Amino acid sequence: MIVKKKLSLGLGFLFLIIFVLVVFCSYYIGKLSQESSNILRDNYNSLVYSKNMISSLEEFRTAVSTMTFGQTEAKGASDYFGLLFEKEKSEFEKNLEAENKNITEIHEKEYVGRINKNYDIFLRLAKQLRAGSGSNGLYFSEFQPAFERLKQSIEQVYDVNMQAVVRKSETTRRDSLRTNNYMAGIGAFCLILAFAYFWYFPHFIANSIAYLAERMRQLLKKMGISLDIQTHDELLVMLQAINLIENKYSGKSG
Repeated sequence: MIVKKKLSLGLGFLFLIIFVLVVFCSYYIGKLSQESSNILRDNYNSLVYSKNMISSLEEFRTAVSTMTFGQTEAKGASDYFGLLFEKEKSEFEKNLEAENKNITEIHEKEYVGRINKNYDIFLRLAKQLRAGSGSNGLYFSEFQPAFERLKQSIEQVYDVNMQAVVRKSETTRRDSLRTNNYMAGIGAFCLILAFAYFWYFPHFIANSIAYLAERMRQLLKKMGISLDIQTHDELLVMLQAINLIENKYSGKSG
């Protein structure tokens, strides 16, 4: 095998080690990033929807309470709380619709179904109180309990997604530790290969050249040519030997 080919194979081996490390690291870093993204995309969205629904529900109840107990005598107060009623109703339903399309966890579908059911009851009572067809007793006997049940069902959705975030974060942490171990193992293996290459390949080239230089010395000795050169550079020894042989045979030819 010629020296050029050996050098090419050696450098190719080093590039292969670098390529393996880059591909391996990129794959696992991308995998961890995707897992983290999934947690944010699914469960984080459900947490946001739940928080928004609870906030709208509180404002919703405030509007119904104010209109029920006749605290809207001030000019424009009735219109304000009427608009607040419609605004929070729309906001709540928008987040509820989004949550209905984002069910990802075990039991979450059941809890969202409770939200839908409890919201229908809550909305019916709220409209009844707003229209003035309900008494104050209706507010405390049915509306307020309906509010609490609806809020509780939303909190269940919030809790199941929060638990999922904690669980998936722990899984991601374990995967990260396992990936670090894999990367450390692969990195150590590649370093061992690289060190073996750096030890073997220069020695192989140097020993080959040293062997040729020694053979040149022996050849010159057999030919009776004195090689008086003090150097550790094998290539220089070979070059000087070639020059001596060339000079000797050039003199004979002359």
